[in-house]
Amino acid sequence: MSEASLTRAGIAEGVGTAVLVIGGVGTAVLAGDTVGTVGIALAFGLTLLALVFAIGPISGCHVNPAVTLGVLVSGRIEVRRALAYVAAQVLGAIIGAALVLVIASGRPGYSVDADGLGTNGFGSASKGGYGLVPVAIIEMVATAILVFVVLAVTARSAPSSTAVGVPIGLTLTVLHLIAIGIDSTSVNPARSIGPALFAGDLALSQLWAFIVFPLLGALVAAGLHRVVFDESR
Repeated sequence: MSEASLTRAGIAEGVGTAVLVIGGVGTAVLAGDTVGTVGIALAFGLTLLALVFAIGPISGCHVNPAVTLGVLVSGRIEVRRALAYVAAQVLGAIIGAALVLVIASGRPGYSVDADGLGTNGFGSASKGGYGLVPVAIIEMVATAILVFVVLAVTARSAPSSTAVGVPIGLTLTVLHLIAIGIDSTSVNPARSIGPALFAGDLALSQLWAFIVFPLLGALVAAGLHRVVFDESR
């Protein structure tokens, strides 16, 4: 990949991740009381679905370091490109979270300390009071499912289709339906990093879990995909 192509792909990943945070986290923060869990899940899923069509031809639409890790381990991209993607994704997530915070701050009585910013958490920071172990399990399993689906529908052996965004977006929606009540659903380290940087000490102290466990899930998915699919043909 040329420098110009890598730059375009990196910009696409940054913009895409910012849009994902605005669409998903923004819905949770700005309209969560109105649309509820189903609405938030659909916001994340439909945003990702649209992004696959919009930037998929440019960068592959990872918009998630866990997906990038899975693709890297599967041998589909080189390390340099993967690192550029992750840097762009994290920066995009920070910009997206900052924009959500600016908008939310315009609501009378809003406080990021009291009302949060769609951050992920366990224990006292979990909506359902879930501890670290169940949160670790759900993040690893859910991320493994997401990354496995991404790898499967984009595999060389998969039927050629221009609608790969549909199963990917639907998968993210279902995973949010399952996990929002547990830890507000990460399955994406960048999505967790952005809001946590603005949300205060508790979110930052727990952020490691939403980096480590999704990445472990991505490694599981890449290994499982290698067993199930023959990428050599």
